[in-house]
Amino acid sequence: MGLDVDYIDGQTPLDEEEKEGLLIPAIATRGELDEFEQQNIEQAVQWTLGRSFKPDTVFTEDFVRTVHKRMYADVWAWAGEFRKTNKSIGTDKWQIPTELRHLLDDVRYWHEHSTYPPDEIAVRFKHRIVSIHCFANGNGRHSRLMADIIIEKIYRQPVFTWGTAKLSGQGDARATYLRAVKAADKGDYRLLMAFARS
Repeated sequence: MGLDVDYIDGQTPLDEEEKEGLLIPAIATRGELDEFEQQNIEQAVQWTLGRSFKPDTVFTEDFVRTVHKRMYADVWAWAGEFRKTNKSIGTDKWQIPTELRHLLDDVRYWHEHSTYPPDEIAVRFKHRIVSIHCFANGNGRHSRLMADIIIEKIYRQPVFTWGTAKLSGQGDARATYLRAVKAADKGDYRLLMAFARS
């Protein structure tokens, strides 16, 4: 396989079998991969525009998988499929459906009972789903788009800006984002909520 990717802090490496799922053989570098993935992600964002999604649609495994598939189906054969390997982060591969179901039950409860303000519900969902790490690749970007869908389509609030910077490369924005995620890992969501709106 010709794909030779340098991973940066916070990115989970793909194993060789996952790399074989690349649908565009001409991609050889991280920059090329990022470019093709970004084009596919923009198509997924376009798909959400002008659509209304209800909580009983968004808070389902099917929708979570559909969003990932729409984000990556032009690049990865396994887009929308739960990962089949364990990673250095995330839940055990066999526990993904169960952990995701727990998260979806929780977020439905938070929504129905207004347990948290809308921004916090979306950010807590984003944090939990990325910590489950459902997919082989794209979990951070997927979790941010899911949070945007929740905040915009369910709560009629503006989408998050996520620091208005490209988070797939090294830099201050990514370092700030990773610090915020680590604080959320310890139960403090303030930095991540602030970053989401920065």
